[in-house]
Amino acid sequence: MSRIGKQTIAVPANVKVAVEGKKVKVTGPQGALDLSVRDEITVELKDSEISVKRSDDSRTARALHGLTRTLIANMVKGTSEGFQKRLEIVGVGYKAEVQGNVLNMALGYSHPVKYELPKGISAAVEKQTGVIIKGADKQLVGQVAADIRAFRKPEPYKGKGIKYSDEVIRRKAGKAGKAGGK
Repeated sequence: MSRIGKQTIAVPANVKVAVEGKKVKVTGPQGALDLSVRDEITVELKDSEISVKRSDDSRTARALHGLTRTLIANMVKGTSEGFQKRLEIVGVGYKAEVQGNVLNMALGYSHPVKYELPKGISAAVEKQTGVIIKGADKQLVGQVAADIRAFRKPEPYKGKGIKYSDEVIRRKAGKAGKAGGK
């Protein structure tokens, strides 16, 4: 039995869960998410607790058991509290600002970089160099943060670029100068 899959998911009071056949819909104050469950897995809702069960002990069913439970738990947490990722912009003249649903960034290129935020994702900028990505869908929040980071990955010599706030950049020593001289 999957150690993660057999755990039940507690549903907070402000979240509504609907299980209709192979569809699980979760609605909360942060938004609404839905998930299509494979045939090997069954989802049951009893007394504000969700349990995930598998039909047999096949390799596929065992693999999907814990995965499905974790995806549903992330949906419940995302719709009640939400997820966020913090990015830091490091470099002279590097900055960001939000205009509506577009994130405008100056990253040392000859042109500003504009990133349109997908539906369900919001961004906030603090002190022009800190970007906070928020949303209910954990996968989408992570993907948007990765897309923004890809515009200017941190380089190892000066550390300039966009990095996650908890990311550690391994620094390299620069060129060694000439010892003698001619």
